Order: sequence, then C-alpha cells, then structure tokens
Amino acid sequence: MPASVAYLFDRITVNPRQCGGRPCIRGMRIRVIDILEFLAAGEQIFKFIEEFPDLEIDYIKATLLYAVRKLDRPVLAA
Repeated sequence: MPASVAYLFDRITVNPRQCGGRPCIRGMRIRVIDILEFLAAGEQIFKFIEEFPDLEIDYIKATLLYAVRKLDRPVLAA
C-alpha cells in the first residue's frame, strides 16, 4: 500500500466504546456510515465539511477508501 494511501487509514478508528463499535473518524464521533449516507443522498462534500468545520477533505477520502477496502472481498464459487 503506498504511503499516500496508508496515512488515510489512520484517520478511521473502531472503538467498541464509541458509536457502538462502528468505524468513525478518528477523534470525532462522526461515523463512516454517516458520511457515506450523506454523499449517497446527493449532498456535496463541502456542505458536510461546512457543518463539521473540524473535518478535513482527507477524512472524506479516508471514509471512501475504508468503504472500498471493506467491500473489496473475493467471492468464492461453491
């Protein structure tokens, strides 16, 4: 994994005592799923950042990369 991608993964944390153990933005109680649902609803990334000024664009990138990596699993034929 390139270093430019690896640092993004440090921005996502999973803590059983925070947000029910769901993946969140590091140091914030913003869940990965909240950002994904916001984007899926057709909202603009910058609108989300306006609502959460501590959130940087790299956190959005990390969220998308996290989702891609979680979904990229091989399916074995029976």
